[in-house]
Parts: sequence; structure tokens; C-alpha cells
Amino acid sequence: MGSLPKLALVIVGFFGWCIVTRSVPDTNVTTVLCNSGTYSKGDPFGISLDYVLAEIESVTPTNKNYDYYNISPYPNAFAYGHAACNQNLTSSDCTTCLGAAKTAMFATCQSRIGARSVLHDLAPTAVQSEELEIKGEQANG
Repeated sequence: MGSLPKLALVIVGFFGWCIVTRSVPDTNVTTVLCNSGTYSKGDPFGISLDYVLAEIESVTPTNKNYDYYNISPYPNAFAYGHAACNQNLTSSDCTTCLGAAKTAMFATCQSRIGARSVLHDLAPTAVQSEELEIKGEQANG
């Protein structure tokens, strides 16, 4: 019975320490910029925007370096998107930051064809901020 209970205690103690020392991402918004162009309900741009945002939110946290660009596949109203998270964050923290950036963007830039939201993670090792940027283009005619 000697070393097995001690080993279990060390493993539990180590994982407990890791959980206690894990930090929470700083989701404070530093900047939100809005394009002056707008779209209305039912506009095809809304479909493109939904597509790009869904892709960005699901792919960025799993993409190498948490940096992802995307474009909607719909030619009548393109939406372009870019998201980047601080590489020192966990995948889960990147997801949290993207959600906060999206919320800030929609709260400030309702029905805008372009917007950018930037958050800053205050962790001591942070070297870049988290950002979410969406641009749009509507077809003429």
C-alpha cells in the first residue's frame, strides 16, 4: 500500500494546483469601430454575416496560432471576417474572448456592414490583443 496512495495524492495535488492558478481571460473591450454602411432585415448580407461569424467562432480557437480569416460563399453579398486571439490563451479562453468581442460589436454596431472589436488580455505574458473584424460588400443591381 506504500507508494500508490502517495502518488495519487501528488497527482491530485498537482491538478488541483493547476486549476487554482489558471487565470480568467480579460474580456474588457478596448475598441469597437463601426462602418457607416448599413444593411436591413432580410438583406442577403445578414446570411453572409451569420455564416462568417459561425465559422470564425468555431475555427479560430482550434486553428494554429488562433488566427483565422474567412469569406462567405455567397456572391450576392460577401462578408469577410478575421479573428485572432492571444497565443498565450487556452482554446476555451479564445472562445470566451471571441464571444465578448462579438457581443460588443453587435451592441455598438447594429446592422452595420463592417465592424471591428478589440479586447486586451492583461496577463503578464500577453503580447497581442484579441480581435474580431467583419467587413461586407454588397453586389450592385
